[in-house]
Amino acid sequence: MGYRSLYTATIVAIAISIAGCREQGTSFTDLEKALITDSERIMRVLTVDNEADLQVLRDSSTEFTDADLRSEYFSRLSELMVTTMQDSPQEGVGIAAPQVGLSRRVVAVQRFDKTGEPVEVYPNLRIESLGGELKPGYEGCLSVPGQYGIVSRYQEIIISYREVKEDKAGTIRDTVRGYTAVIFQHEADHLDGLIYTDKADSLLF
Repeated sequence: MGYRSLYTATIVAIAISIAGCREQGTSFTDLEKALITDSERIMRVLTVDNEADLQVLRDSSTEFTDADLRSEYFSRLSELMVTTMQDSPQEGVGIAAPQVGLSRRVVAVQRFDKTGEPVEVYPNLRIESLGGELKPGYEGCLSVPGQYGIVSRYQEIIISYREVKEDKAGTIRDTVRGYTAVIFQHEADHLDGLIYTDKADSLLF
């Protein structure tokens, strides 16, 4: 339909654009800002069965500047990613920015290892090390609807991410274990253009 065609064209433009007008002090392009500000409560989740979507999902993501992280656009994007994940009929427990059309290094993850199991946002996420047992487990993905697989993941990891508060900024490191560590590995793969099906021991339909 018309709306889908327009949205797909926008996604393709974002995927191939490496320049364009940028707000002074941030690296957000006009296309990225439009995608963020035009979304009301949730964003469309890109899927592997759409060629334009797949192009974005296969891109490597770029980092945010500290100015980006202090901007209204990042704050809004964070909110949208969380509500999009929680609104999913697949009961999502994590989401990465490429899944909503932005090739940027940020994920939202439900921290099952913390009291209250909060959903938290991690900009410029990197996995510093992998350790512990390599254990197979079931995985699904909001971008691969109707399919599941068995993937072997490490059970203890060290992550790093950027934290910006007022005039302070720094890189934070955290050790994550168990199922939450699996979620981080799944979402970090998205930031490098990988999908869980690339690593699956077997696929279940």
